[in-house]
Amino acid sequence: MEKKMLIKYEHVDICQQELTVLRDVNLEIYSGEFIYLLGKVGSGKSTFLKSLYKEVPVSGGTAEVLSYDLNDIKNKQIPFLRRKIGIVFQDFQLLTDRTVNANLEFVLRATGWKEKDAIEEQIQIVLAQVGLRNKGYKRPHQLSGGEQQRVAIARALLNSPEIILADEPTGHLDPETGRDLIELLYGIRLSGTTVIMATHNHNWVSMYPGRVIQVENEHLIDATQPGYIGTDITDEE
Repeated sequence: MEKKMLIKYEHVDICQQELTVLRDVNLEIYSGEFIYLLGKVGSGKSTFLKSLYKEVPVSGGTAEVLSYDLNDIKNKQIPFLRRKIGIVFQDFQLLTDRTVNANLEFVLRATGWKEKDAIEEQIQIVLAQVGLRNKGYKRPHQLSGGEQQRVAIARALLNSPEIILADEPTGHLDPETGRDLIELLYGIRLSGTTVIMATHNHNWVSMYPGRVIQVENEHLIDATQPGYIGTDITDEE
């Protein structure tokens, strides 16, 4: 299957509150890739991910995500871009006052789904994908941390996104549960969905090989390129 270019950044600066966090970013990302975004806490990993769905601004150069020009995108187009991107947060960000099914239904209705049967079917499909077929009636506080993160991944899958962004998804989980989550994300790429995971845990790279992009000194560096010599950036969990 031919790889499709999903993201193209050329000579792009990425800003956060008027401060330039990442400079001269040059990057091409294709369908079906599993990408580690490695860097110290505060190095700009989250800022880069947020730039992809226009949560933080980019400036200069070429910045294209899923055929949208981020330098020229209209405000009314941003929701359509975001529907093509699934986001998994470190702290789950589930609605605590409603069940798993209701959490997922809320997202589908917010993104334009109207038919009750189609909504119910899609919820069952994504819960089956993450191994929670029979947990839809529970509320978040009745689930373990790992199960809550699986719900967050199911939520990210609802609109069959071309890209999933996972920002330190194992940060609040024990190592064994974290490994189960990485394995789940790693399998998702086989359908052609690109997964970009920000982490500072190097252990995942040896367990589940993927492309490594290093964030250091305000730059993104493709560490899988020949001749790259990086720095040791492992932090304590």
